[in-house]
Amino acid sequence: MTMLSVVIPALNEEDGIQDIMRRVLAVRPQLQEVGIDELELIVVDDGSTDRTAALVAAQPGVRLIRHTRNSGYGAALKTGFSAARGEWIGFLDADGTYPPEYYPALCQAATTQEADIVIGSRMAGAESQMPAVRRLGNLIFARLVSLISARRITDSASGMRIFRREILPRLYPLPDGLNLTPVMSTRALHERLHMVEVPIPYSERVGRSKLSVVRDGMRFAQSIVWTALYYNPVRPLGLIGALALAVAAAIGLGLVVARLSGIDYVGPLGAFALFTALVLAVAGVSILALGISFNYFVALFHKRPVHQGLFGRPILRARLDQHFGWIGLLAFGLGVLLAVASLSFGMMGWSVSRLWLYYLVSACLALVGIQLMIAWIQMQILDTLRIRDELVAEDMLGKAQMPAEPVAEAVSGAPLKVEAMP
Repeated sequence: MTMLSVVIPALNEEDGIQDIMRRVLAVRPQLQEVGIDELELIVVDDGSTDRTAALVAAQPGVRLIRHTRNSGYGAALKTGFSAARGEWIGFLDADGTYPPEYYPALCQAATTQEADIVIGSRMAGAESQMPAVRRLGNLIFARLVSLISARRITDSASGMRIFRREILPRLYPLPDGLNLTPVMSTRALHERLHMVEVPIPYSERVGRSKLSVVRDGMRFAQSIVWTALYYNPVRPLGLIGALALAVAAAIGLGLVVARLSGIDYVGPLGAFALFTALVLAVAGVSILALGISFNYFVALFHKRPVHQGLFGRPILRARLDQHFGWIGLLAFGLGVLLAVASLSFGMMGWSVSRLWLYYLVSACLALVGIQLMIAWIQMQILDTLRIRDELVAEDMLGKAQMPAEPVAEAVSGAPLKVEAMP
Protein backbone atom coordinates (compact mmCIF):
# COMPACT_ATOMS: atom_id res chain seq x y z
CA MET A 1 0.00 0.00 0.00
CA THR A 2 1.60 3.27 -1.17
CA MET A 3 0.95 6.53 0.62
CA LEU A 4 1.65 10.14 -0.36
CA SER A 5 2.02 12.59 2.51
CA VAL A 6 1.48 16.22 1.50
CA VAL A 7 2.88 18.88 3.83
CA ILE A 8 1.62 22.48 3.76
CA PRO A 9 3.54 25.09 5.80
CA ALA A 10 1.21 27.90 6.89
CA LEU A 11 1.79 31.29 8.46
CA ASN A 12 -1.22 33.61 8.69
CA GLU A 13 -2.93 32.05 5.65
CA GLU A 14 -6.56 32.30 6.76
CA ASP A 15 -7.55 33.72 3.36
CA GLY A 16 -6.51 30.70 1.36
CA ILE A 17 -5.86 27.71 3.63
CA GLN A 18 -9.35 26.21 3.40
CA ASP A 19 -9.39 26.26 -0.39
CA ILE A 20 -5.96 24.67 -0.77
CA MET A 21 -6.76 21.91 1.76
CA ARG A 22 -9.97 21.00 -0.06
CA ARG A 23 -8.17 20.99 -3.43
CA VAL A 24 -5.48 18.64 -2.08
CA LEU A 25 -8.02 16.24 -0.58
CA ALA A 26 -10.02 16.27 -3.82
CA VAL A 27 -7.20 14.64 -5.83
CA ARG A 28 -7.41 11.37 -3.86
CA PRO A 29 -9.31 9.49 -6.65
CA GLN A 30 -6.82 10.61 -9.32
CA LEU A 31 -3.92 9.55 -7.09
CA GLN A 32 -5.42 6.06 -6.78
CA GLU A 33 -5.51 5.81 -10.57
CA VAL A 34 -1.70 6.21 -10.68
CA GLY A 35 -1.01 3.76 -7.86
CA ILE A 36 -1.11 5.96 -4.76
CA ASP A 37 -3.49 4.14 -2.41
CA GLU A 38 -3.58 6.62 0.47
CA LEU A 39 -3.25 10.38 0.89
CA GLU A 40 -2.14 12.06 4.08
CA LEU A 41 -2.45 15.84 4.43
CA ILE A 42 -0.39 17.59 7.12
CA VAL A 43 -0.60 21.33 7.79
CA VAL A 44 2.18 22.79 9.94
CA ASP A 45 1.08 26.07 11.48
CA ASP A 46 4.25 28.12 11.92
CA GLY A 47 3.10 30.44 14.69
CA SER A 48 0.12 32.10 12.97
CA THR A 49 -1.61 34.93 14.81
CA ASP A 50 -4.80 34.78 12.74
CA ARG A 51 -7.45 32.01 12.36
CA THR A 52 -5.25 29.67 10.30
CA ALA A 53 -4.88 26.99 12.98
CA ALA A 54 -8.58 27.06 13.85
CA LEU A 55 -9.59 26.64 10.20
CA VAL A 56 -7.22 23.70 9.75
CA ALA A 57 -8.44 22.03 12.94
CA ALA A 58 -12.01 22.24 11.66
CA GLN A 59 -11.17 20.52 8.36
CA PRO A 60 -11.81 16.71 8.44
CA GLY A 61 -9.00 14.47 7.16
CA VAL A 62 -6.18 16.90 7.94
CA ARG A 63 -3.44 16.57 10.59
CA LEU A 64 -2.58 19.87 12.28
CA ILE A 65 0.87 20.43 13.81
CA ARG A 66 1.60 23.73 15.53
CA HIS A 67 4.95 25.37 16.20
CA THR A 68 5.19 27.19 19.52
CA ARG A 69 6.75 30.12 17.68
CA ASN A 70 7.50 31.16 14.13
CA SER A 71 10.53 29.16 12.95
CA GLY A 72 10.53 29.67 9.20
CA TYR A 73 9.25 28.07 5.99
CA GLY A 74 11.96 25.40 5.89
CA ALA A 75 11.57 24.56 9.58
CA ALA A 76 7.82 24.04 9.12
CA LEU A 77 8.41 21.73 6.17
CA LYS A 78 10.99 19.67 8.09
CA THR A 79 8.55 19.31 10.98
CA GLY A 80 5.98 18.00 8.52
CA PHE A 81 8.52 15.63 6.93
CA SER A 82 9.33 14.14 10.34
CA ALA A 83 5.63 13.48 11.00
CA ALA A 84 4.84 12.11 7.53
CA ARG A 85 3.98 8.41 7.25
CA GLY A 86 4.00 8.07 3.47
CA GLU A 87 6.67 6.46 1.30
CA TRP A 88 6.37 9.57 -0.83
CA ILE A 89 6.38 13.08 0.62
CA GLY A 90 5.15 16.15 -1.20
CA PHE A 91 4.71 19.76 -0.28
CA LEU A 92 3.25 22.99 -1.64
CA ASP A 93 2.46 26.47 -0.43
CA ALA A 94 -0.72 27.47 1.39
CA ASP A 95 -1.39 30.52 -0.78
CA GLY A 96 -2.94 28.72 -3.77
CA THR A 97 -0.11 29.49 -6.20
CA TYR A 98 0.69 25.83 -6.88
CA PRO A 99 -1.88 23.41 -8.38
CA PRO A 100 -2.40 20.29 -6.20
CA GLU A 101 -4.36 18.86 -9.16
CA TYR A 102 -0.94 18.06 -10.68
CA TYR A 103 0.12 15.69 -7.88
CA PRO A 104 -1.15 12.66 -9.87
CA ALA A 105 1.06 13.75 -12.79
CA LEU A 106 4.07 14.09 -10.48
CA CYS A 107 3.41 10.67 -8.94
CA GLN A 108 2.99 9.07 -12.35
CA ALA A 109 6.29 10.56 -13.53
CA ALA A 110 7.96 9.26 -10.38
CA THR A 111 6.68 5.75 -11.03
CA THR A 112 7.21 5.49 -14.78
CA GLN A 113 10.66 7.15 -14.71
CA GLU A 114 11.82 5.58 -11.42
CA ALA A 115 12.63 9.04 -10.05
CA ASP A 116 13.84 9.88 -6.56
CA ILE A 117 12.47 13.40 -6.68
CA VAL A 118 9.94 15.05 -9.02
CA ILE A 119 9.76 18.84 -9.24
CA GLY A 120 6.75 20.75 -10.51
CA SER A 121 8.45 23.22 -12.84
CA ARG A 122 6.87 26.65 -13.31
CA MET A 123 9.49 27.46 -15.97
CA ALA A 124 8.99 24.55 -18.36
CA GLY A 125 6.36 26.05 -20.64
CA ALA A 126 3.07 25.69 -18.75
CA GLU A 127 0.83 28.72 -18.20
CA SER A 128 2.27 30.96 -15.49
CA GLN A 129 1.10 34.15 -13.76
CA MET A 130 4.47 34.65 -12.08
CA PRO A 131 5.56 38.32 -11.93
CA ALA A 132 8.32 39.20 -14.39
CA VAL A 133 10.87 40.00 -11.67
CA ARG A 134 10.39 36.65 -9.97
CA ARG A 135 10.48 34.86 -13.31
CA LEU A 136 13.83 36.48 -14.06
CA GLY A 137 15.13 35.58 -10.59
CA ASN A 138 14.06 31.94 -10.92
CA LEU A 139 15.64 31.78 -14.36
CA ILE A 140 18.95 33.03 -12.88
CA PHE A 141 18.78 30.55 -9.98
CA ALA A 142 18.08 27.65 -12.33
CA ARG A 143 20.99 28.65 -14.59
CA LEU A 144 23.26 29.01 -11.58
CA VAL A 145 22.36 25.56 -10.24
CA SER A 146 22.76 24.02 -13.71
CA LEU A 147 26.15 25.71 -14.16
CA ILE A 148 27.72 24.65 -10.88
CA SER A 149 26.21 21.16 -10.84
CA ALA A 150 26.71 20.45 -14.57
CA ARG A 151 23.15 19.11 -14.77
CA ARG A 152 20.24 21.00 -16.30
CA ILE A 153 17.25 22.11 -14.24
CA THR A 154 14.56 24.64 -15.20
CA ASP A 155 13.09 25.52 -11.79
CA SER A 156 15.42 25.01 -8.83
CA ALA A 157 13.23 26.96 -6.37
CA SER A 158 9.84 25.41 -7.06
CA GLY A 159 7.77 24.96 -3.91
CA MET A 160 5.82 21.99 -5.27
CA ARG A 161 7.53 18.62 -5.47
CA ILE A 162 7.44 15.04 -4.27
CA PHE A 163 10.33 12.80 -3.18
CA ARG A 164 10.98 9.39 -1.66
CA ARG A 165 11.13 9.62 2.12
CA GLU A 166 14.18 7.33 2.15
CA ILE A 167 16.35 10.00 0.47
CA LEU A 168 15.88 12.53 3.27
CA PRO A 169 19.19 11.57 5.01
CA ARG A 170 20.98 12.40 1.75
CA LEU A 171 19.21 15.76 1.43
CA TYR A 172 19.68 16.87 5.04
CA PRO A 173 20.73 19.21 6.54
CA LEU A 174 18.39 21.76 4.97
CA PRO A 175 17.93 25.40 6.04
CA ASP A 176 14.99 26.69 8.07
CA GLY A 177 14.21 29.58 5.73
CA LEU A 178 12.68 30.11 2.30
CA ASN A 179 15.94 28.92 0.70
CA LEU A 180 15.11 25.29 1.53
CA THR A 181 13.95 24.55 -2.03
CA PRO A 182 17.06 25.69 -4.00
CA VAL A 183 19.31 24.00 -1.44
CA MET A 184 17.30 20.77 -1.75
CA SER A 185 17.61 20.91 -5.54
CA THR A 186 21.36 21.56 -5.37
CA ARG A 187 21.92 18.72 -2.91
CA ALA A 188 19.81 16.31 -4.95
CA LEU A 189 21.82 17.02 -8.09
CA HIS A 190 25.16 16.61 -6.33
CA GLU A 191 23.98 13.43 -4.61
CA ARG A 192 23.30 12.09 -8.14
CA LEU A 193 19.66 11.44 -7.29
CA HIS A 194 17.35 10.86 -10.23
CA MET A 195 15.47 14.13 -10.61
CA VAL A 196 12.57 14.66 -13.01
CA GLU A 197 10.65 17.85 -13.79
CA VAL A 198 6.97 18.07 -14.73
CA PRO A 199 5.58 21.35 -16.14
CA ILE A 200 2.94 22.94 -13.91
CA PRO A 201 0.99 26.22 -14.14
CA TYR A 202 1.47 28.94 -11.55
CA SER A 203 -1.17 31.33 -10.19
CA GLU A 204 -1.23 34.63 -8.35
CA ARG A 205 -1.16 34.08 -4.61
CA VAL A 206 -4.05 34.73 -2.21
CA GLY A 207 -3.02 37.50 0.22
CA ARG A 208 0.30 39.38 0.57
CA SER A 209 3.54 37.65 -0.41
CA LYS A 210 6.16 37.04 2.31
CA LEU A 211 8.97 36.85 -0.26
CA SER A 212 11.46 39.71 -0.54
CA VAL A 213 12.86 39.67 -4.06
CA VAL A 214 16.23 41.27 -3.17
CA ARG A 215 16.87 39.84 0.31
CA ASP A 216 15.64 36.33 -0.42
CA GLY A 217 17.15 36.41 -3.90
CA MET A 218 20.60 37.08 -2.45
CA ARG A 219 20.06 34.36 0.14
CA PHE A 220 19.03 31.89 -2.57
CA ALA A 221 22.15 32.59 -4.64
CA GLN A 222 24.48 32.34 -1.63
CA SER A 223 22.84 29.10 -0.50
CA ILE A 224 23.25 27.52 -3.93
CA VAL A 225 26.94 28.42 -4.17
CA TRP A 226 27.78 27.38 -0.59
CA THR A 227 25.93 24.07 -0.99
CA ALA A 228 27.86 23.33 -4.20
CA LEU A 229 31.12 24.13 -2.39
CA TYR A 230 30.34 21.42 0.16
CA TYR A 231 30.15 18.79 -2.62
CA ASN A 232 32.38 19.80 -5.53
CA PRO A 233 34.34 23.00 -4.75
CA VAL A 234 36.44 22.86 -7.90
CA ARG A 235 33.39 23.41 -10.11
CA PRO A 236 32.52 27.00 -9.02
CA LEU A 237 36.07 27.95 -8.01
CA GLY A 238 37.61 26.32 -11.07
CA LEU A 239 35.23 28.13 -13.41
CA ILE A 240 36.21 31.45 -11.81
CA GLY A 241 39.90 30.55 -12.07
CA ALA A 242 39.57 29.44 -15.69
CA LEU A 243 37.78 32.68 -16.59
CA ALA A 244 40.54 34.75 -14.95
CA LEU A 245 43.23 32.80 -16.81
CA ALA A 246 41.40 33.22 -20.12
CA VAL A 247 41.22 37.01 -19.67
CA ALA A 248 44.88 37.14 -18.62
CA ALA A 249 45.88 35.07 -21.65
CA ALA A 250 43.93 37.34 -24.00
CA ILE A 251 45.61 40.45 -22.58
CA GLY A 252 49.02 38.80 -22.67
CA LEU A 253 48.55 37.74 -26.28
CA GLY A 254 47.61 41.29 -27.23
CA LEU A 255 50.71 42.66 -25.52
CA VAL A 256 52.99 40.18 -27.27
CA VAL A 257 51.48 41.06 -30.64
CA ALA A 258 51.94 44.76 -29.88
CA ARG A 259 55.55 44.23 -28.81
CA LEU A 260 56.37 42.18 -31.90
CA SER A 261 54.86 45.01 -33.96
CA GLY A 262 57.53 47.35 -32.63
CA ILE A 263 55.59 49.07 -29.87
CA ASP A 264 57.89 49.42 -26.82
CA TYR A 265 55.88 51.80 -24.66
CA VAL A 266 52.53 51.71 -22.87
CA GLY A 267 49.98 54.38 -22.07
CA PRO A 268 47.75 54.56 -18.99
CA LEU A 269 45.36 51.90 -20.33
CA GLY A 270 48.23 49.67 -21.35
CA ALA A 271 49.75 49.87 -17.87
CA PHE A 272 46.40 48.97 -16.33
CA ALA A 273 46.07 46.05 -18.76
CA LEU A 274 49.48 44.80 -17.65
CA PHE A 275 48.50 45.04 -14.01
CA THR A 276 45.20 43.24 -14.73
CA ALA A 277 46.86 40.43 -16.68
CA LEU A 278 49.46 39.79 -13.99
CA VAL A 279 46.91 39.75 -11.16
CA LEU A 280 44.42 37.59 -13.07
CA ALA A 281 47.08 35.06 -14.10
CA VAL A 282 48.33 34.51 -10.55
CA ALA A 283 44.84 34.72 -9.04
CA GLY A 284 43.38 32.33 -11.63
CA VAL A 285 45.95 29.64 -10.88
CA SER A 286 45.54 30.17 -7.13
CA ILE A 287 41.74 29.91 -7.23
CA LEU A 288 41.82 26.84 -9.49
CA ALA A 289 44.37 25.15 -7.21
CA LEU A 290 42.30 26.10 -4.17
CA GLY A 291 39.21 24.47 -5.68
CA ILE A 292 41.07 21.25 -6.45
CA SER A 293 42.57 21.20 -2.94
CA PHE A 294 39.11 21.65 -1.43
CA ASN A 295 37.91 18.64 -3.41
CA TYR A 296 40.52 16.56 -1.62
CA PHE A 297 39.24 17.85 1.73
CA VAL A 298 35.68 16.95 0.72
CA ALA A 299 36.86 13.47 -0.33
CA LEU A 300 38.61 13.08 3.04
CA PHE A 301 35.43 14.08 4.87
CA HIS A 302 33.08 11.83 2.91
CA LYS A 303 35.69 9.03 2.58
CA ARG A 304 35.03 8.75 -1.14
CA PRO A 305 36.48 10.57 -4.18
CA VAL A 306 34.63 13.48 -5.80
CA HIS A 307 33.78 12.29 -9.29
CA GLN A 308 32.16 15.41 -10.77
CA GLY A 309 35.29 17.61 -10.87
CA LEU A 310 35.67 20.79 -12.89
CA PHE A 311 33.83 19.49 -15.95
CA GLY A 312 31.04 17.72 -14.10
CA ARG A 313 32.41 14.29 -15.05
CA PRO A 314 35.83 12.73 -15.70
CA ILE A 315 37.05 13.56 -19.23
CA LEU A 316 40.79 12.85 -18.88
CA ARG A 317 42.44 9.51 -18.17
CA ALA A 318 44.70 11.16 -15.55
CA ARG A 319 43.50 13.94 -13.27
CA LEU A 320 44.55 17.44 -14.28
CA ASP A 321 46.14 18.16 -10.92
CA GLN A 322 48.51 15.21 -11.36
CA HIS A 323 50.32 17.30 -13.99
CA PHE A 324 50.68 20.43 -11.86
CA GLY A 325 54.17 19.41 -10.66
CA TRP A 326 55.95 19.27 -14.01
CA ILE A 327 53.89 22.11 -15.49
CA GLY A 328 54.84 24.32 -12.55
CA LEU A 329 58.50 23.35 -12.81
CA LEU A 330 58.47 24.08 -16.55
CA ALA A 331 56.80 27.48 -16.07
CA PHE A 332 59.23 28.43 -13.31
CA GLY A 333 62.21 27.33 -15.42
CA LEU A 334 61.04 29.32 -18.43
CA GLY A 335 60.50 32.36 -16.23
CA VAL A 336 64.01 32.15 -14.80
CA LEU A 337 65.58 31.61 -18.24
CA LEU A 338 63.70 34.60 -19.66
CA ALA A 339 64.78 36.78 -16.73
CA VAL A 340 68.42 35.74 -17.13
CA ALA A 341 68.28 36.39 -20.87
CA SER A 342 66.74 39.82 -20.27
CA LEU A 343 69.48 40.61 -17.77
CA SER A 344 72.13 39.54 -20.25
CA PHE A 345 70.69 41.72 -22.97
CA GLY A 346 70.51 44.60 -20.50
CA MET A 347 74.18 44.16 -19.62
CA MET A 348 74.90 44.26 -23.35
CA GLY A 349 73.34 47.71 -23.60
CA TRP A 350 69.65 47.09 -24.35
CA SER A 351 67.48 49.81 -22.85
CA VAL A 352 64.89 49.00 -20.19
CA SER A 353 62.15 50.20 -22.58
CA ARG A 354 62.97 47.20 -24.78
CA LEU A 355 63.15 44.70 -21.93
CA TRP A 356 60.29 45.56 -19.56
CA LEU A 357 57.78 43.23 -21.19
CA TYR A 358 60.15 40.25 -20.97
CA TYR A 359 60.80 40.94 -17.29
CA LEU A 360 57.07 41.12 -16.70
CA VAL A 361 56.39 37.82 -18.49
CA SER A 362 59.26 36.11 -16.65
CA ALA A 363 57.90 37.28 -13.29
CA CYS A 364 54.42 36.01 -14.17
CA LEU A 365 55.75 32.62 -15.30
CA ALA A 366 57.87 32.22 -12.18
CA LEU A 367 55.01 33.10 -9.81
CA VAL A 368 52.54 30.81 -11.61
CA GLY A 369 55.10 28.00 -11.62
CA ILE A 370 55.76 28.33 -7.88
CA GLN A 371 52.02 28.33 -7.19
CA LEU A 372 51.48 25.19 -9.27
CA MET A 373 54.34 23.33 -7.57
CA ILE A 374 53.06 24.25 -4.11
CA ALA A 375 49.57 23.07 -5.09
CA TRP A 376 50.96 19.80 -6.46
CA ILE A 377 52.82 19.05 -3.22
CA GLN A 378 49.74 19.86 -1.17
CA MET A 379 47.54 17.60 -3.29
CA GLN A 380 50.01 14.71 -3.11
CA ILE A 381 49.83 14.87 0.69
CA LEU A 382 46.04 15.12 0.72
CA ASP A 383 45.67 12.26 -1.77
CA THR A 384 47.93 10.05 0.34
CA LEU A 385 45.83 10.85 3.39
CA ARG A 386 42.65 10.09 1.43
CA ILE A 387 43.74 6.59 0.48
CA ARG A 388 45.64 5.87 3.69
CA ASP A 389 43.03 3.42 5.00
CA GLU A 390 43.03 1.54 1.69
CA LEU A 391 46.83 1.28 1.75
CA VAL A 392 46.80 0.02 5.35
CA ALA A 393 44.21 -2.63 4.50
CA GLU A 394 46.20 -3.74 1.46
CA ASP A 395 49.44 -4.05 3.47
CA MET A 396 47.67 -6.01 6.20
CA LEU A 397 46.55 -8.60 3.62
CA GLY A 398 49.95 -8.90 1.97
CA LYS A 399 50.54 -9.59 -1.72
CA ALA A 400 48.84 -12.35 -3.74
CA GLN A 401 50.53 -15.73 -3.23
CA MET A 402 51.01 -18.76 -5.52
CA PRO A 403 49.65 -22.13 -4.34
CA ALA A 404 52.40 -24.31 -2.80
CA GLU A 405 51.79 -27.53 -4.89
CA PRO A 406 52.35 -26.12 -8.42
CA VAL A 407 55.65 -24.57 -7.23
CA ALA A 408 56.84 -27.92 -5.85
CA GLU A 409 55.92 -29.68 -9.12
CA ALA A 410 57.82 -27.09 -11.16
CA VAL A 411 61.00 -27.56 -9.07
CA SER A 412 61.02 -31.39 -8.99
CA GLY A 413 59.51 -32.03 -12.39
CA ALA A 414 57.24 -34.66 -10.84
CA PRO A 415 53.90 -34.49 -9.13
CA LEU A 416 54.22 -33.88 -5.42
CA LYS A 417 53.40 -36.99 -3.44
CA VAL A 418 51.73 -36.57 -0.15
CA GLU A 419 52.07 -39.54 2.17
CA ALA A 420 49.51 -40.25 4.79
CA MET A 421 50.69 -39.89 8.35
CA PRO A 422 50.84 -43.21 10.27
